[in-house]
Amino acid sequence: MTKVYNFSAGPAVLPEDVLKQAQQELLDWHGSGMSVMEMSHRGKEFIGIAEKAEADLRELLAIPANYKVLFLQGGATAQFAMVPMNLLRGKKKADYIHTGEWSKKAIKEAQKFCTVNIAASSESTKFTTIPPRGEWKLDPDAAYVHYCGNETIGGVEFFSIPDTGNVPLVSDMSSTFLSRPLDVAKFGLIYAGAQKNFGPSGLAVAIVREDLIGQVLPGTPSMFDYKIHADNGSMYNTPPTYAWYIAGLVFEWLKKKGGLKAMAEINQRKAKKLYDYIDGSGGFYKNPVAVSCRSWMNVPFTLREETLDEEFLKGAKGAKLLQLKGHRSVGGMRASIYNAMSEAGVDALISYMKDFAKSKG
Repeated sequence: MTKVYNFSAGPAVLPEDVLKQAQQELLDWHGSGMSVMEMSHRGKEFIGIAEKAEADLRELLAIPANYKVLFLQGGATAQFAMVPMNLLRGKKKADYIHTGEWSKKAIKEAQKFCTVNIAASSESTKFTTIPPRGEWKLDPDAAYVHYCGNETIGGVEFFSIPDTGNVPLVSDMSSTFLSRPLDVAKFGLIYAGAQKNFGPSGLAVAIVREDLIGQVLPGTPSMFDYKIHADNGSMYNTPPTYAWYIAGLVFEWLKKKGGLKAMAEINQRKAKKLYDYIDGSGGFYKNPVAVSCRSWMNVPFTLREETLDEEFLKGAKGAKLLQLKGHRSVGGMRASIYNAMSEAGVDALISYMKDFAKSKG
């Protein structure tokens, strides 16, 4: 097998142990004679898989009993619409914090359903900072406050949970989910697409406080109603069963690794190594993000000269370091170093970056 290090922002690297287990169980899951892909979602085998996945996720995050855990389709992008459809609850306004491309997409979608107050924005700094909480202009009558916990494209991450008083706090945590412990009780709703940090594409998880659901906008399709999904155990229709199964294997893997506290220590160490090298490269490499909000998960960087980009990427591919090209909207490079990216992978990237910089003087 060709060994590569995959720095893709998503769909992203999965733990090798998880992929090997899925391979072993592909044709015959636990003596059932069936692949998980072939099972009825109503059958006892898959019901068992689903229940264990939810139980493991609840354990990892210490999710309070009054929160529903939903396994949904449509990725995080569907949640951009589902959030206002479900959480406006008779109100007409919602607050959004604008810190990058994914915040922008969430705002655009929410504007179809309510008046959006952009309570704070880092657009003036080209989304390289997070607006200080003291500068946010929140509306006390807002139905909820929404922010993106980690902007995958810009590499900007929140490292504290904003206090929004009695107004429910909502967060898109697609690319930071399960990378460290989290106090779920401080949120009204957390949602995350799986393809960044805990599974394959096609699945999203929503963790929602149960008192916030059941009051959807008139005309909301059944598939967009959190309560319907909650009442049906996320099986109102056929769910993305294989993606749910893989997510469950990732939850098991995280528990074996020591849980989210241990994972946080590893993630912080990986990120520090890479940022320390970039900062110490004498300007050959640069990261544009303010130090206080540099993402642990997505590290964008530029080279001294843009004309070197293609040569850098070609050499990286030769060194089996893949998917390092930055998002088309910002250019440069981006290394996504999610939970499943090993420290050895980060070390290999740094070693290549050192050799490349040395070769260019």
